[in-house]
Amino acid sequence: MNSSNNIIAAIDIGTTKIVAVIGKRNENGRFEILGYGRTTSNGVKRGVVLNIEETINSIKTAMEKAEEHAGLKATSVYVGIAGQHIKSIRNRGYINRDSYDDEITKDDVNALITDMHKIPIDVGEEIIHVIPQSYIVDNETGIKNPVGMSGKRLEANFHIVIGNIGAVNNIKKCVKRAGLGVNKLILEPLASSDAVLTDDEKEVGVALVDIGGGTTDVAVYYDGIIHHTAVIPFGGNIVTNDIKTGCSILERQAESLKIQFGSALADTAQENKVVTIPGISGRPPKEISFKSLAHIIQSRMEEIIDEIYFEIESSNLSDKLGAGIVLTGGGSLLRNLPQLVSWKTGQDVRIGYPNEFLVSEIIEEINQPMYSTSIGLILKGYQDIIKRNLNFEMEESGIDEMEENVNNEKKPKEKKKFFEDILERFGGFFEVDDTKM
Repeated sequence: MNSSNNIIAAIDIGTTKIVAVIGKRNENGRFEILGYGRTTSNGVKRGVVLNIEETINSIKTAMEKAEEHAGLKATSVYVGIAGQHIKSIRNRGYINRDSYDDEITKDDVNALITDMHKIPIDVGEEIIHVIPQSYIVDNETGIKNPVGMSGKRLEANFHIVIGNIGAVNNIKKCVKRAGLGVNKLILEPLASSDAVLTDDEKEVGVALVDIGGGTTDVAVYYDGIIHHTAVIPFGGNIVTNDIKTGCSILERQAESLKIQFGSALADTAQENKVVTIPGISGRPPKEISFKSLAHIIQSRMEEIIDEIYFEIESSNLSDKLGAGIVLTGGGSLLRNLPQLVSWKTGQDVRIGYPNEFLVSEIIEEINQPMYSTSIGLILKGYQDIIKRNLNFEMEESGIDEMEENVNNEKKPKEKKKFFEDILERFGGFFEVDDTKM
């Protein structure tokens, strides 16, 4: 059956929406979005699945839209994970090698990473990511890649992301019951960071803040290394709920007010301007002033910003953020929010759009902050494929000629060329729908 090259699918399971994206890496190293689907998220609250069946149906609907748009049938996906159960810790590990003279190999590094998966954690938790930050070889610090160096003792500092086993398994269950395989779970702030941050920003110091419907994700980088991640259990939905309660209106009316007329700075709202909301069941309409609306929004957003800055300070890098704060996610588009964040934190602030690695002829609708996580999952997925040297794809493809062409005595460069040839010819994750071509 025909296959497509470098094609990856991803699903972002959020509180307010579920987004499925199918993307392809072109010969220039840029990514093209072939199709995407978006549907309302039913059954998820603050990143945690509370209703299995509703979540399954939402995943199916989103993926069917993406497949129809792309003309491809996805068989497995990369899945974003967040939620209030996520936490991160720092840890240091080491191994003692047999000889000072032998070069450190990739196997030595992998052994060190594998050991980190064995550290004691609380009952009911599991390790999602083990991310090396820097290595130490015989007391020589600040090493980013120790492979090829000589030394007896290899150490590393790690950033370890931990989640609740039940919450993780429920996400996997929903995706699998929707008829899709789970390639890997990826922490959403890490995915969003890849989509909107530049290498220069990560080098000089930056905090990525992804404001979603149910949660706000934070990732802090410095010297090109991830130093801190956190998931705050508040997002745009809590602002909507405050408007709903404060104005005694329906939730959908409150959401519409926030998007169309809301502002995060009450001082900028016009005193004499009002919006009229239709009354419920024949009751008289309500008039809500822009000023009152802005006060409600600013009060809640200041609380969320305080939580954000607490996490940034927890990284001990608040004074080293040369690139300040980058806001992304659907909640980042709230009018005057960058100004409020800058005023509260004293940092430079910009809105992050997920076009850093996309081709210029992108689908305009998806070049929005609300899709940063989805695009980032595609990027992370491709990195994962390369990292695993296509082993997973060869196993999935079931093509006999692969075994015939593999020579165990090939030189490393020849093996790499062989893998590149396989990637050019086969895509292990998709079947092409010929009726769409």
